Amino acid sequence: MHAGVVVATATAGTAYLYAGPHLRVLIFSLVTLVPVVTFGWALISGFLTDLRTWVTSAAGMVMLAGCMAFWSDWVTGHHFGRAEGRIADFGIATAHLIFLAGAATGLRKRGVGDLAGLLDAALFGVCVAGPAWAWLIAPRLTDSATPLGEMLALTDIAVLAAVLACLARIGRRARAARAPIAYLLLCCAATLGAHVASTLTAQHGSSTWTVIVLMLAYLTIAASAVHPAAPLVTDPDGPAEVPSGRPPLLGLGIALCANPLIAMIQGVRGDDAASVVLPVCSMLAVPLVLLRLRQMSLLRSRAERTLAHHALHDELTGLANRRHMVAEIDLALAELDRSAIDEVTVVLLDLDGFKPINDRFGHQAGDIVLRAVAERLTGSACPGAVVGRIGGDEFVVLLRGPAKPDLSTRVSNLIGRPVEVGGASVRVGVSAGAATAIRGANLDRDTLIGRADAAMYAEKAAHRRERAPALR
Repeated sequence: MHAGVVVATATAGTAYLYAGPHLRVLIFSLVTLVPVVTFGWALISGFLTDLRTWVTSAAGMVMLAGCMAFWSDWVTGHHFGRAEGRIADFGIATAHLIFLAGAATGLRKRGVGDLAGLLDAALFGVCVAGPAWAWLIAPRLTDSATPLGEMLALTDIAVLAAVLACLARIGRRARAARAPIAYLLLCCAATLGAHVASTLTAQHGSSTWTVIVLMLAYLTIAASAVHPAAPLVTDPDGPAEVPSGRPPLLGLGIALCANPLIAMIQGVRGDDAASVVLPVCSMLAVPLVLLRLRQMSLLRSRAERTLAHHALHDELTGLANRRHMVAEIDLALAELDRSAIDEVTVVLLDLDGFKPINDRFGHQAGDIVLRAVAERLTGSACPGAVVGRIGGDEFVVLLRGPAKPDLSTRVSNLIGRPVEVGGASVRVGVSAGAATAIRGANLDRDTLIGRADAAMYAEKAAHRRERAPALR
């Protein structure tokens, strides 16, 4: 495929060099249709399965080809790059914006909603557009340039640079799809290069090399859609990756300083040609930086909440862990001392027959049983109760009030229901012990837990005695 792209580009470029004016328009128009054909085939045949991303990109391609067909002499006649602000300029810029939407869709799928990647790509586009406009394009614009055309050209360069950044970010993650992504990157870079080249040669020069570079862009994007690894650009061969939370402080600093620096250099040089850069790019950069900082702040807050949750909850069952339960018991006893409640009851639970399940079916089966027990305890707990796991197969329930007399029977019936494990049905029993602190009893936490623990082991011993005759 690489050889085919090289041969096709060389053939089209050579034909264009030696063709007459009318034939040149035909050659360029035919090349612009190649990616429309390849994208259409790849989508209709089902080769590209992620329709949202590829159909969006195909829509941009169709719009771009339509512009080139309707205004067939726009590039060959050296109108491209003059910033005249005509409808063709608007159509081309819109097509590139649609490409950005397609690249952004692929990036979000690759990175589990990678908003950070989209913002970074937009900032990169603004940072590239400023210097490119100030030092390469604006000083060489012809008298036919209009304010609207300049705005469209500046926006178009920023959009193309943002597409480039999105593709580069996808390429760092989609290792198996780097070949088609390389074609997309080359297409985007060639389009940017043609944009700059057309402006540099607008006053004195030929549009030939601009056209050839654009034909390279069309042929490389056509190859990207039919490359064998193209589906992997948006369809990961593994789980989608979570974007890194490392803050790009250097990049944000550059984004904020780039345009004021350009304005300062222009002031020192007495150059007014690119005065549009500072207001436009600054209006784009500052909100993007603020959004990026907000996104970083939200990520940090989310990470802190996650850490706090993991510090106080059991990883397997999601119940409160030992540290959390100790704090809750202390809090309940403090409420009891303040007469905010009348009683505090601690119920300790220890599973019977859990070890044989682990030994016979494995630890994964044991985990299934523990999660089932946790769900049943949580689902049946009364309002205000706190359920926790404090050991391997040990659970605790904190009640702000007395335990019901038939607690042991109800819990045993609840937990004793069968659990499906690897196609088999297993059961576990439970030994429960409860201890209650009433107002004025002045029981501390250790004493309360100790009494519940003693009651639990007494019940466990009774269960062993009940099973002993059956074993004999």
